[in-house]
Amino acid sequence: MRSVEIIGTGSYAPNHIVTNEMLESIMETSNEWILSRTGIEQRHISQGEETSDLATKAAMEALKDSNLKAEEIDLIIVGTCSPDSLVPSVACKVQKNIGACNAMAFDINAACSGFVFGLDIATGFITSGRLKTALVIGAEVLSKIVNWEDRSTSVLFGDGAGAAVLKESAIEGLSYINSKSEGEKWEALTCGSVALENPFVIDTIPIDNKVSMEGKEIYKFAVKVMENEFNRILEEAKLTKEEIDFIVPHQANIRMIETFSKKVGVSLDKFVINLSKFGNTSGASIPIALDEGNKNGTFKKGNKIIVIGFGGGLTFGSALITWNK
Repeated sequence: MRSVEIIGTGSYAPNHIVTNEMLESIMETSNEWILSRTGIEQRHISQGEETSDLATKAAMEALKDSNLKAEEIDLIIVGTCSPDSLVPSVACKVQKNIGACNAMAFDINAACSGFVFGLDIATGFITSGRLKTALVIGAEVLSKIVNWEDRSTSVLFGDGAGAAVLKESAIEGLSYINSKSEGEKWEALTCGSVALENPFVIDTIPIDNKVSMEGKEIYKFAVKVMENEFNRILEEAKLTKEEIDFIVPHQANIRMIETFSKKVGVSLDKFVINLSKFGNTSGASIPIALDEGNKNGTFKKGNKIIVIGFGGGLTFGSALITWNK
């Protein structure tokens, strides 16, 4: 039976750092207010780099870590809700930039769950025997879709990208993947795009192209699905929570993570948390955290790692990773 393992990771964030204190000068907020409610101290903000630029740099790091050449990549998936443009996809730009001339490339939009959705899709292609390798990227320049006058949302988000190289394997790596959506709750997190305008439209409805979020609804949803997905993986994999070495959740808010930790009875020591440095980078948050755990030696061969994402759509997804690097 074919399996899939992660053989390389990479990440990139813009050099410009915006601290909570810097936000105090442009809006009515304070470091104490932001830190106590979110756990975020700073975020990286693009000063001109587009989503494809960030994705390309993360991809190159992941390729280097995997020891594969770009032309050996069969598939590129970019999870993003802040692409450079409607057409072409970020993935196609990355394909050109890295020289992955033999790859199929496309974007998906599952918001903060995008990277996990990408893992799910790529795993399906590889286990079916159609492809042997994949490059899955989560990349966002959220600073261009944030309303910088709304302190309830603007303080949360940052820009960044993370990537993972997947390869067909004889040993278990990625398993028990699940991706789902609850579209009936789509209005809880929105960001408009292009207004419907043509010569035949009677009344054009203005579009709000900035992020809007119902914080309480997202909080309840996030805690619920994280707990459910954690327990699902334990049940399906026949593991105890003590056998899980690390949990890599979507880096949205420290309060969500703390509540989830208490509900499942797992110490925060087992959580990979970096949102204090990066803020909420949406679909990039999980792969950035995975890359940190890989590069700083936190993850050891044989470790069992659960990744859980949730976001706009509403969407959620999770997977069990057996670390083989």
